[in-house]
Amino acid sequence: MTNTDESILQQENDIPEADASVDMNVGGQAVIEGVMMRSPKFIATAVRLPDGTIKLNKRPFESFITRHKFLNIPVLRGGINFVEMMYIGLETLNWSADIQMKFEDSKEGVEDSKAKRFRDAVIMGATMVFALSIAMLLFFMLPIYLATLLGLAKGALVFNLVAGAIRLTIFLAYIMLISKMEDVKRLFRYHGAEHMSIFAHEASEELIVESARTKSRFHPRCGTSFLLIVVLFSILFLGTADALFPLVFGHMQSLPERFATHLALLPLVAGISYELLKLSGKFRSNSFVKMLIVPGLWLQKLTTGHPDDEMLEVALCALNAALNAEEI
Repeated sequence: MTNTDESILQQENDIPEADASVDMNVGGQAVIEGVMMRSPKFIATAVRLPDGTIKLNKRPFESFITRHKFLNIPVLRGGINFVEMMYIGLETLNWSADIQMKFEDSKEGVEDSKAKRFRDAVIMGATMVFALSIAMLLFFMLPIYLATLLGLAKGALVFNLVAGAIRLTIFLAYIMLISKMEDVKRLFRYHGAEHMSIFAHEASEELIVESARTKSRFHPRCGTSFLLIVVLFSILFLGTADALFPLVFGHMQSLPERFATHLALLPLVAGISYELLKLSGKFRSNSFVKMLIVPGLWLQKLTTGHPDDEMLEVALCALNAALNAEEI
């Protein structure tokens, strides 16, 4: 067995050694055949083109919170950062798909006209709206509806426990289903490359493939862990809100009222969950925090894969670019 094989087996069975690195303000996400990395000053996205070359897109970045410091208060900043990262994530995912299509079109001699780019943008926008609508239906409205059908509406905590269990089951089933798709498998492997590259940076090691290859693909600040925190925290938070509703309004919630209440509180749940995720990364060497983050790391076994050296090279290219303050 090679050293690389042994490293992979170790990563498969262990969670990351929290005190081996220091949490830093760097994040990212996997995109189509590549990785986006974000530092406090830059966003860089690198993708592998079909001809084997790497295409890099880098631009200056300043967080909305940094530009408007009066918004930099706990929970509020978490909600704003969450929305900001969703926008950046969709934007870079769109760019990675567009750059692959442009490469194929250039090979086939297809004209890259303004009309075509506008049509592609409209289609992408409509697809995103549709995807978000389906996500809201499956992961938000359906669990509430099913818990109501089970006759649990009167017990606030029990209702939200069941709704949370249904939501988590749907999420796990969805992840397991899409993980069977070849394109998604590659996306998850780039996700692993993103985490391993960030761990190399947090360990203050040289940002080369040899360093990243030895790191874990499970990171405490992963978006997968964030979603798990949202599901678990929402059980307690929304359960409390449902229990207080009759005291404030004088009657039990109807199904539409429960939908409206939970939807209105969703930004608050996301904001608090974001703060909890950041704290888990900052204090990941603490024994108690280590126990709390284990479920999120286990869940990443579904959403990350083992990258090859070419994938790590792409992730490191994006990370180096995001950290480099030279002129662009």
